[in-house]
Amino acid sequence: MGKVVRREDIVKLVREIQSQGHTVVATNGCFDILHVGHVRYLQKTKSFADFSLVLLNSDKSVKSIKGPTRPINTELDRAEILCALECVDFVVLFDEDSPKILLDEIKPDVYTKGADYTMETLPEADIMRKNGTKVEFIEFVQGKSTTNTIERLKK
Repeated sequence: MGKVVRREDIVKLVREIQSQGHTVVATNGCFDILHVGHVRYLQKTKSFADFSLVLLNSDKSVKSIKGPTRPINTELDRAEILCALECVDFVVLFDEDSPKILLDEIKPDVYTKGADYTMETLPEADIMRKNGTKVEFIEFVQGKSTTNTIERLKK
């Protein structure tokens, strides 16, 4: 099995990993134009568990969230780039705007989110509490974002 896991197989894989005494950390995002901020975020995410899982917004989802001009890179390209990173063990695509349903199914041991969120503002907080998932907030690399990159390209 490669690093890209079909949605219908991800719960079984996570349960298998956890049954062997290993931990799983999950995070989510569009990861449209991968930059150093993403890489550092994903490296930090991996540090919280034995296996890391990226829940990747599909093209349909990115378009719904970011607008008709996004994504810049297709879901398959974004998944392949993420899989090339040593700190990413698995990638699963999802079509919804929010990963809440998928996170509730997967029940990771740890979930990471950017430090612009708190438990009070985290949309997935209820799922994390219900499933006993530990949440870690990761600081961003100042000035590094896909939106900033796109704006610089436009100039």
